[in-house]
Order: sequence, then C-alpha cells, then structure tokens
Amino acid sequence: MEQLKYDIYWRFKLKRSNSRALKALKKIESYKGKVNTKFQKLSNEYAIEVLGNKAYAPWLYVYCAMQNRFLEGWIPDNYYAKEVVPKLNGDYGKVGDRNFIIPFLLPQIDSLDIAYFINGKFCGPDSKVIDINEIKNFLFDKNNRIVFKLENSKRGQGVFILDRDNFDASIYFSNEYANGVFQKYIQQHPFFDQFANNSVATIRITTVSDAQGKISPRASYIRFGRTKDTHIKANSAVSIPIDINSGELHSTGYIKWSEIDKHPDSNILFHQQIIPYYKECVEKAVAMHSVIPFMGCLGWDLTVDASEKVQFIEVNGINNGIKFSEAITGPCFKDLNWDNLWKQKQGF
Repeated sequence: MEQLKYDIYWRFKLKRSNSRALKALKKIESYKGKVNTKFQKLSNEYAIEVLGNKAYAPWLYVYCAMQNRFLEGWIPDNYYAKEVVPKLNGDYGKVGDRNFIIPFLLPQIDSLDIAYFINGKFCGPDSKVIDINEIKNFLFDKNNRIVFKLENSKRGQGVFILDRDNFDASIYFSNEYANGVFQKYIQQHPFFDQFANNSVATIRITTVSDAQGKISPRASYIRFGRTKDTHIKANSAVSIPIDINSGELHSTGYIKWSEIDKHPDSNILFHQQIIPYYKECVEKAVAMHSVIPFMGCLGWDLTVDASEKVQFIEVNGINNGIKFSEAITGPCFKDLNWDNLWKQKQGF
C-alpha cells in the first residue's frame, strides 16, 4: 500500500513538472527556434537508459533548447526532486524551512532573526516566550522595518514587509499554520540598488557534498525584483547567471525563460557587471555547508549589505531547484554519479 501511494504521488509530481518543462520549452523555442529532433532523440534515450524513466526527457529538451546541444550529465529537475534530494538530503533537507533551528545548527552565522512565531507562541532567539502585549516593542525596539517569512514559503509567497504601523500581533493567531520568523530588513549594497532598490537582491549559490564530504560550489545566479515588488517573487523576478569563479554576471538574464540584457525597470545592463564581495559569498556558503556535510546538495540565499557584509538569508534543502543553472551553465553535477541514484531502493 505504501509503495502504491508513493508511485501515485510521483506520477502526479512528474506530470506536473513536465507540464512546466513543456511550457518553458515553448517559450525558449519562440526565440531560439525548435529544438533539434536529434537532441530530442538523444534526450529520450538518455532518460530511459541512464536515468530509468522517459518522464525525465522534457527537462532535457529544455536544456538542449537553451544550449543548442545535448550533453551527458545533465540532471533533469524532476529527477533531482525524486531521486537526488530524498537520497542525499532526506528529512534533514527540511531543516531549512525551520528557521528557529538554523542558528543552533549554524552557530557561526550572524543571524538576521529577531523572533519567531511557532505553534501559537512568540519567542525570541533565546527560546523565551514573549507576551503578545510586548511583542511589538520587542520587534521594533531597534528596527524600523522588518520581514516576516512563513515556514515553507515558496516562490516569494508568504513573505511580508512590516513596520510598527502595520504590525498586528493578533492576526498570527488566526491561522494555525502561520509559523514563521521575524528578521531584520537588509539595507543592500548600492551595487544591487542600481538594478532594483525596492527589494533585496538574492544571490543563490548551490553547493554539494561529495562521497567524502568535500564541499564545493557548483552553480550560482542572482535574482532582482521588479519596481512594483517589495521582495523577490518567482513570477516576476529577473534571474541572471553568475560566473562562479569571478562573480561576473552573464550578459543575458531571464524572466520566466525569456531573454533580456538589462533590468526591465532600471534599464541597467548586465554586461560586465561584477558582484562585490562575491568571493566572500561563496566562501560563506561553503563554510556553512561544511558544518552539515551529511546533506548532499543545498541552495544558499545570500546578499551583501550596505556596510559590505555578506548576509545569510536562508538555506534550501528541499526546494533548491537546479533547472535554471542546469539549462544555462550545466551540466553542473556530472562527476557526482547522481545518474545512478535511481537504482538505489527508496526507503519508506
């Protein structure tokens, strides 16, 4: 019965993922032309013979369309979700969605966390419960603006920018699933402000832990918000690949798979733009992953603030999708033998 439930669940997940892949493919083909049928044939064969299921082919089509070639070693996004994350991260991958745990797990970080709302109680980083009548003063004692993020927030949903005037403690008791974290609002570095100054730019760095526990950075990109957005939202964010060695932005960025060469609101070009203190961002991501090397692949969201300090925003161990990096700069994980993971029995 458990196996049947598992199979039904993943049939649904694979179908939904492939719907997104075909939508992305259609968008890419609208400006790059139809993907070569030879590449599609190679993708089908690779999905079946190497990855064990033709359902993984559509994301390979997307990668082929983007790079106009077929490359062995690509990891389809849905294969990553089904085979890689459960086996390399397991239930521990969910820890990134539990903000209260992160400062204990990574004590070396300078946390942005001010307080938490967990299971109907406000509490501080010291685990002490804060009375509802005192929470507003606690949150805004040293902060004019803060951020509240729900646990399990995805694609920019469940993120709220707050100030003293719009904060109402009572609303947190109206939803039993409203667990989340209150964090300091980051004043970002002027480099990012030139692109979009109404939301905090997010640098994503994907790191892996190999069989020996050696940590290495494999992929990176940056997301800028739009003028109308107070924070990064998946449906409108501007994503630009980053040279992981130099911190230089690629000349081409993307909004929902459509190519652009400059931010659509500020008109700042991406060409020859180098992120300040990017090396320090990578070093921080690697250092943090080194504390938890038993997790195989993690996505770290960071930024650089106005005082030139690298700020850790969050870690993603379940929803750290790799499709964007694989499509544009991949294959990023070819040497890790992830293509064989499907042959290992999934535990229940």
